[in-house]
Amino acid sequence: MPHGGNNDGAAGPVAALLKSATVLVPAAAGAIFARNFSASGKGTAAAKGERVFAYPEGKDALNSSGGPPVIPAKGEVFRSKAPHHLKPTEIDDKDKGTPDDWIPRHPDIIRLTGRHPLNCEPPMTTLMETGFNTPPALHYVRNHGPAPRIKWEDHRITVNGLVDKPITYTMEELMKLPQQTIPVTLVCAGNRRKEQNMIKKTIGFSWGSAGLGTSYWTGVRLCDILKASGVKPGATHVSFRGPKKELPQGDDGSYGTSLELPVAMNPAEDVMVCWKQDGELLTPDHGYPVRMIIPGFIGGRMVKWLEEITVTDKESDNFYHFFDNRVLPPQIDQKTANEEGWWYKPEYIINELNINSAIGYPAHGEVLPLDGSVQEYTVRGYAYTGGGRKIIRCEVSLDDGKTWRLADIHRFQKPTEFGRFWCWDFWSLKIALPDLLRCKEICVRAFDAAQNTQPEWPTWTVMGMMNNPWFRVRVNPCVTDAGVPAVTFQHPTQPANQPGGWMGDNPVDPAAAAAPAAKAAVPKKDARRFTRAEVAKHDKEDDVWLIYHGKVYDATAYMKDHPGGADSILMNGGMDCTDEFDSIHSAKAKAMIEDYYIGELDDSATASMDSGSTADEAAAKVALKLKERVKLPLIKREDLSHNVRLLRFGLPSKDHRLGLPIGKHVMFYAKVGGETVVRAYTPITNDRTLGHVDFVIKVYFANEHPRFPAGGKMTQHLETLKVGDELEFRGPLGEFVYHGRGKYTYKGKEGFTSGMTMIAGGTGITPMWQVLEAVLADPGDKTEIRLIYANQTTDDILLWKEMDALAAKHKNFRAFYTLDRPPADWKMGKGFVSEEMVRGNALKPQKDTLALMCGPPIMLEKACVPNLEKNGYSKDQMVFF
Repeated sequence: MPHGGNNDGAAGPVAALLKSATVLVPAAAGAIFARNFSASGKGTAAAKGERVFAYPEGKDALNSSGGPPVIPAKGEVFRSKAPHHLKPTEIDDKDKGTPDDWIPRHPDIIRLTGRHPLNCEPPMTTLMETGFNTPPALHYVRNHGPAPRIKWEDHRITVNGLVDKPITYTMEELMKLPQQTIPVTLVCAGNRRKEQNMIKKTIGFSWGSAGLGTSYWTGVRLCDILKASGVKPGATHVSFRGPKKELPQGDDGSYGTSLELPVAMNPAEDVMVCWKQDGELLTPDHGYPVRMIIPGFIGGRMVKWLEEITVTDKESDNFYHFFDNRVLPPQIDQKTANEEGWWYKPEYIINELNINSAIGYPAHGEVLPLDGSVQEYTVRGYAYTGGGRKIIRCEVSLDDGKTWRLADIHRFQKPTEFGRFWCWDFWSLKIALPDLLRCKEICVRAFDAAQNTQPEWPTWTVMGMMNNPWFRVRVNPCVTDAGVPAVTFQHPTQPANQPGGWMGDNPVDPAAAAAPAAKAAVPKKDARRFTRAEVAKHDKEDDVWLIYHGKVYDATAYMKDHPGGADSILMNGGMDCTDEFDSIHSAKAKAMIEDYYIGELDDSATASMDSGSTADEAAAKVALKLKERVKLPLIKREDLSHNVRLLRFGLPSKDHRLGLPIGKHVMFYAKVGGETVVRAYTPITNDRTLGHVDFVIKVYFANEHPRFPAGGKMTQHLETLKVGDELEFRGPLGEFVYHGRGKYTYKGKEGFTSGMTMIAGGTGITPMWQVLEAVLADPGDKTEIRLIYANQTTDDILLWKEMDALAAKHKNFRAFYTLDRPPADWKMGKGFVSEEMVRGNALKPQKDTLALMCGPPIMLEKACVPNLEKNGYSKDQMVFF
């Protein structure tokens, strides 16, 4: 679409269109929705004589078959009273008590991530009914946090970086620049992701097929803004940033990304800085007061609540630019991506949309009675593509792709003056009822002008983005309540956690694709049956049986090879481990356990079971029990930072100790959303402490990290605990025990060390602290200790003051800290643990030196182990917590 004029009357290429007019907004159902459109100023209605940008199509817009116009000629206006186009005026009950409880929202939106933050799409039928122009209240929303409260008069947009003249604009100043209004379809890169989640769980939440919408956007072209500042030679990218401290991750807590400079400077690309949607100021959810619009690109590049435009010589270094909106190869899971740095590989970034289409009608669950009243059915849906390319055909198959029928395309846009198409198209096809009854499935695919089309089946990727296989709707026979034969229709999925869809209701375990299919242990006719009392006898290291989902397994042979150590098997010896096993293990592990199946549990026989406690344990007043979960009350909580908590739990009496050998850990148990969650933690208090035990916990909140949008299940549960609430504990577990004065046991073997190098990352400091504190608390323990502690920022350094105090007091301990994002005056390490850091701060390895490590797997495997080896440490000297 051509560019519009500016605010002071200067003529633009389509000045003839910029007269008082009504924008015609076509609807899929044939109705035309009309809105008065203001191309300038903050007003929401077109005043008499005010210039507006008229929708230029009309009688020339034809469907693909060359038939009659699909929208009326200019001048014909049909005003809709459809409730979808009415603004919401009330605060939804779901938003009450959240940071967004000041924003009216449409009650029909489907919330994909719970109450807060808002991530939503409309029902598919509603999206189709609203037509070409999606009402802002029903337009999909992707928010990482609360919508910020920003005042129009206070907001500023700064243009800086590699420019001749940095400029800071007020909103009023921005509006004085030449502006345009064009329709653009926005699409979330996660559209249709739930289909991927039904194959195997991705790291993203479940978008349905309505994660898109079309609006008329008013704003200033980015190329004009950049020309006003002047771009310096050597610039290659333009970065965009939203408000700082909006999100916990990243250098400044902002959402940011970037665009290549040639795209930003090209007027044909229509990249805009916008403040209006459908002729009215943006709503908070859509970026008020100003946002980026980049036609033909994924929504993730269109920064909302825009504050800064920076011209640079490299792509954005914002956290979310790297860890969101990527399509990695299907064999790369989250663990591999983290360990091997796949997030930083530029070839896997998503910018332009791919081609996609979906079926809106028949709707999911729609019933078509076979009572003779219907002779044909009109199947219809949408199609879109990226890069400004044109959808040239949509095809429907009723025989699984053996043959295809050409659908009519209903196009409500003309090309821009540069020949670009920025909006979706609708398509329809009439199908005779006998043909519909003979088919099992309706499939659709689209083609664009570059001959791009959709694959037959999905390819799973770890983020689940850009999912665009043929859209398939199943056709199933049924009978109505009145006894009339009918057919009903099934879409692949339903969005969020809604049940329904032919793909099923239960996502597969995240590791499923990497694992062989689990062979269920089907009871044989002659399978042995064991009572619980019989199984309970097998609870020793050389004879360990387990109960899992009503089946009995002999895990003795696997004890020495178990990655979690023998203790975690032994603690469940002779017992039912179903909850813990399902909480911790992958599909691969669930498949492997079947190799150890020996029989069935006979629950018809009952026997009294020993509690597992002994008179010796009671006399010693030890709280922990390996065979039982122990409930302990929270008696104190303290906020150490915005996401770090000290939690103190009371022991059964003031004379009790926890009973945790130095170097071992405990398991926390909690019911979260109906599922048992189990996690390992190490306290910061030692076993000499009586009456209580302290833990330092880092809380991983939802939507902090794009790879983990749900956040940490256990840590968020711990965040909700109030003083007096109880938590279940079990232990001790772990393969390393420090006995004092250099003596230790690791994997069942005793040893002696004169010195330990410790390398920790983040919360991995807690087991190190246990050992460190034990050594330095004993004047007779001369063990040398050197600590290298890696974190992102100074705020993440746990127990910093305590460790520095110990280093000042004890000559046999030194600590070295390294940060990913250090402050300007930082004098210690910068970046990952390196060979030089190890050389300068670790102990020189002797025959009895140990290297203790705890941290993220990528840190241990890519930084710690290789750099220790380069400095003379062998694998036999390495201890992993």
